[in-house]
Amino acid sequence: MKRSPLHDIHQSLGARFVDFGGWEMPVQYQSVLAEHRAVRHGAGWFDVSHLGRFELTGPGAEEALLALLSNDISLIEPGRTQYTLMLNEKGGIVDDLVVWWWGPDEYWVFPNAANHEQVLARFSQMPGCETRDLRDDTVLIAVQGPAAPKVLEDALGTAPGRFRTSKAQLADDPVMMAGTGYTGERGGEICTDPDTGRHLMAKLADAGVTPCGLAARDTLRLEAGLPLWGADLDETITPFEAALDFAVAMDHEFVGRDGLQDQLDSGPGRLLVGFILEEKGIPRHGYRVRTDNGEGVVTSGNLSPMLDTGVGLALVTPAHDPGQGRIEVEIRNRWVAGSITKPPFHKR
Repeated sequence: MKRSPLHDIHQSLGARFVDFGGWEMPVQYQSVLAEHRAVRHGAGWFDVSHLGRFELTGPGAEEALLALLSNDISLIEPGRTQYTLMLNEKGGIVDDLVVWWWGPDEYWVFPNAANHEQVLARFSQMPGCETRDLRDDTVLIAVQGPAAPKVLEDALGTAPGRFRTSKAQLADDPVMMAGTGYTGERGGEICTDPDTGRHLMAKLADAGVTPCGLAARDTLRLEAGLPLWGADLDETITPFEAALDFAVAMDHEFVGRDGLQDQLDSGPGRLLVGFILEEKGIPRHGYRVRTDNGEGVVTSGNLSPMLDTGVGLALVTPAHDPGQGRIEVEIRNRWVAGSITKPPFHKR
């Protein structure tokens, strides 16, 4: 099983570990609830070194991004980031990922951990491109929360703007970062070499930033209504069914476009919707749901620490208005009432 280069630091902090896609990663340190609230009210840090990342360069890099991904990289510019999707021929989601654009013909691509090798292999086959796997030589640390920008400014002299890239130095060593994350809060994701990562973690500890595990990261992303590949997204679900239309630019050719065009012409038959329960109960993946005009299944669900009630995402057939309507979730042979609600849930 793979381990983060920062594994011994997690051990010293009393982390509990889980197998996450073949990586032994910290699931929590003390209390998942305390870690969750630290990110919502202050700042927390996560070691997310298990996530995929590779460099994409060369004169064919932009064309490769346009050909393999659903969004249009030409709509942004160097110094920005873009959320996008890799699809199969039918339009199903192979992966959802983020691209960091550094400069002419220079990009970093961040797939999900489970899909790193597959996505890297596809880009490696594209003409005019060179790829370099970054995962073996770097660590990836996310600093998240309303206080995170100030924490990063104090530690690194600068903080990345929202969805923007930035470069800094720590003890004369390069630090690459972007104003991205998976919690619904401000902050950034920092990529650097392992030794510099250790130095950064020491600075975060001195600043009182809370170490957080993958359990809190999951409750935070769910409370923000952010989908998880492998649960809410997979190769049988299209971007239109997942309410990810914003990550699709139909004005260019890409793998899966024809399949999406067919669905665009007829309309999706099902839709991923958010919901908040109005009675006690914790929705879980796979639980049945029913609405005013159809039924479906919970794809992600849990108790919201900020609302103190169950929230989740559900794939409903036929497609339902994503912003309103009634829903019921079957929890332990009891139908629990709730309302269909557009995320983020914790800001309502």
